[in-house]
Amino acid sequence: MSIKDKAVRGMLWNALERFSTQGIQFVLTIFIARLLSPADYGLIAMLSIFMAVAQAFVDSGFTNALIQKKGRTEKDYATMFFFNIFAASFAYLLLYGVAPWISQFYNQQELTTILRVYSVVLIINSFASVQMTRLTIELNFRKQALASIWAVIVSGSAGLWMAYHGFGVWTLVYQALIFSVVWVLTLSLQTKWIPNSFFSYASFRSLFAYGSKLLVSGLLHTIYTHMYSLTIGKFFMPEMLGYFNRAFALGQFPVQNFGNIIHRVTFPILCDYQNDEQNFNRLFTNYLRVSAFLLYPLMVGMAVLAVPFISVVLTDKWLPAASLLQILCFAMMWHPAMQINVSILDAKGRSDYHLKSEFIKKLVAVLILCITLPMGVSVVCIGIVGYYLMDLVIVVLFSSRLTSITLLNQMRMLMPILGLSLAMGGVVYISAICFASPVAKLFFGVVVGISFYASFAYLLKFKELEILVSLVRRKEEKE
Repeated sequence: MSIKDKAVRGMLWNALERFSTQGIQFVLTIFIARLLSPADYGLIAMLSIFMAVAQAFVDSGFTNALIQKKGRTEKDYATMFFFNIFAASFAYLLLYGVAPWISQFYNQQELTTILRVYSVVLIINSFASVQMTRLTIELNFRKQALASIWAVIVSGSAGLWMAYHGFGVWTLVYQALIFSVVWVLTLSLQTKWIPNSFFSYASFRSLFAYGSKLLVSGLLHTIYTHMYSLTIGKFFMPEMLGYFNRAFALGQFPVQNFGNIIHRVTFPILCDYQNDEQNFNRLFTNYLRVSAFLLYPLMVGMAVLAVPFISVVLTDKWLPAASLLQILCFAMMWHPAMQINVSILDAKGRSDYHLKSEFIKKLVAVLILCITLPMGVSVVCIGIVGYYLMDLVIVVLFSSRLTSITLLNQMRMLMPILGLSLAMGGVVYISAICFASPVAKLFFGVVVGISFYASFAYLLKFKELEILVSLVRRKEEKE
C-alpha cells in the first residue's frame, strides 16, 4: 500500500473514530451539563491534574516508544502490558492514600471518596493499552472506532439517566467507570490479543531509554495543562472552576480531536519515512496546511458566536463561561500546528529535543500563570493565548533542526489562512448582531461563515482546498 493510501485510509477511519465518538459524547454531555451544576464539574476538574499525572506515569512513554521502534517483538508488547498493569495499580494505591490530603487542600471533603472511586479507571484502562498501540501501529482505526462508539453510547446513556435521577457529581464518576469497562471489553474482544510472553527487563530497558524522555515531557505538559484547574480550584469557588473547565473543554473539543487525528495518523507514517526526507517534508507540510485550513475558521467562528452558542447549548446558567471561551479559542487554534511539529521530534527519534523543548515551554508557562492568576480567571485565559504562541515558536525552533522547514516557512503557510479566518469572523459578527434570538444568531452566523470562507478560499485558490479535494477524489477512486 502506498504512502498516500495509508495516509488516506488512516485519516478517514481515525476521523470516524474521533468525530463519531466525540460527537456522540458531545451531544450526551450537553444534555448532562444542562442537568448538572457548574460546581459538579468543578469538583471533577479539581481531580484532573492528579488523574492525568497518574495516567502519564502508567504509560511512561511506552506507546510512542513501541510505535517508533523498529523490529518490535511480542516480548516488547508483553513487557508493556505487565508494566502498565503494575504501574496503574501502584498509582491507584498512591491516590487512594493521598485522597484525604487532596480534599483538605481544596477544602472539599467529598473529594476523598470521589477520588478513590474515580481513580479505578486507571487500572481498568491499563488492560487495553497494548491493544491500542498495536492497532495504531497497523493504522487500524476501524476497531478503535467501534470500541469507542460502543463505550460512549453505553456510558453516555447511563450518565444521562443518572443526571436526570439526581446523582449529581457521581454521574460523572460512574460514567467514566462505565466507559472504561465497555471500552476495554469491546477492544479486547475485537483484537483477541493476550500476552504470550512475560515481563522482560531487557525489553523494558530498551523501551524506557526512549520513553523516559517522553514520560518527563508528557508529565511537564500534563502538569501545565491541569495546573489551571489546580490553582483556580484552590483560589476560586468550584463554580468558577466549572465555568473555566466547560469553556476549556468546548474550545479544546474540535482542536484536540482533529489534532489527535493528525498526530495518530502522521506519527506512525512519519516513523516509517523518517529517512525519506522528501516524503517526510511533504507529508508534514500537507498536514500542517489542512489542519490550519479547517480549524482556524472554526475557532474564530466559535469565538464570535460564543454567547449564543453557550446560551443555546448549555442554557443561560453557563453564560459566564462564554467570555472565557472567546479568549481560549484564540489559544487553542495553535495547538495542532504545535502537535504536528512535536511529531517530527518523536518520529526522528529525538525525544531529547522533545524533553528540552517541553522544559523551556513549561518554565515560560509557570511564569505566565504566576503573573496572571492574581488578576482573575479572564486574565489567566489571556495568558494561555500567549503561552500557546510561545509553545509553537519554541517547538518549531527544535523541529526545524531536523527538517528544512523553518519557522518563517510555516508562518508563511499559516498567515493567509489566519487572515481569511479573521475576515470571516468580522462578517459573522456583523451578520449575528442583526438578530435578537440566540438561535437565529447561531444559525445564520454559521451559514454566513461557511459560505464566506469557502467562497473566498475557492476564489483565492488556496492550496489547502486543493489538498482536501485530492483526498476526497482519492477516496472515491478507492471505492
